[in-house]
Amino acid sequence: METTTWTLADLQQLMESLYPRHLQEDWDKNGLIVGDPESPIRRIILAVDPVSSTAQEAVDGGYDLMITHHPLYLRGTSFVSREDYKGRIVHDFIKNDVALMNAHTNADSAARGVAWALGQAAGIDGSPFEVQDEDTNGVERGLGRIGELSEAMPLREFATRIAKALPQGPHGVFVGTPVGRDLDMLVKKVAVSGGAGDSFLSLVSTLGADVYVTADLRHHPASEHLENGGPALICGSHWATEWLWLPILKQELEDEAEKRGIDVEVHLSRIVTEPWVCHIATSD
Repeated sequence: METTTWTLADLQQLMESLYPRHLQEDWDKNGLIVGDPESPIRRIILAVDPVSSTAQEAVDGGYDLMITHHPLYLRGTSFVSREDYKGRIVHDFIKNDVALMNAHTNADSAARGVAWALGQAAGIDGSPFEVQDEDTNGVERGLGRIGELSEAMPLREFATRIAKALPQGPHGVFVGTPVGRDLDMLVKKVAVSGGAGDSFLSLVSTLGADVYVTADLRHHPASEHLENGGPALICGSHWATEWLWLPILKQELEDEAEKRGIDVEVHLSRIVTEPWVCHIATSD
């Protein structure tokens, strides 16, 4: 088969088929942020965050397209000058012919999206917390995933599994147990949601989960949840719990390129884009 090249418009169509826009939450922004749909795309880099470090990596590496999970402008803007880092990203990308697109909550809910990837790392296939729709293969789509491990295991052991599955960063994981329980409690039914997940605390309790894996849990909601006997909590970092989706996206793009005879390189950014740079244990 003769090798051809994707255009940015082709990638837009492919991303829409994998992560349909209608799956996004009402407040969200997804799609093409910077770029000419007619531009050829031969080198792609994937990242969670469109920030200064990953943008520089895209420019320095000569990439044609960066696909991120998070949008550059979630709440819109009237200014794109070089006076702030987001404006500088727009200027640098246009100047260097680097396109930028994202898939956020539509990727969270996708059949093989963020929640699915975190569920795989946890050892569950699972189904969405609440089914939004089904894809063309009849696979349910929606936020979060809940399912059962093949065998129950102590929370301590399960938390170690999660810590080993997540990419290395300064945050690590925090583990919380319901009042009256400890790290030896057995867990089998697992709920997961990558990124900020405290809005699902009540829901995972009603779904009967033994443990909930997520990120960005705040003190009071987490404390009240555990005081009320809710599922045990494993809290990773926002970046780490969502990064697990990037290798899945890479495989999806490469498989589709091979199927179509497309010549393209897809790379993963390994830059840790957590806001923290180190973790120091407090003294006694």
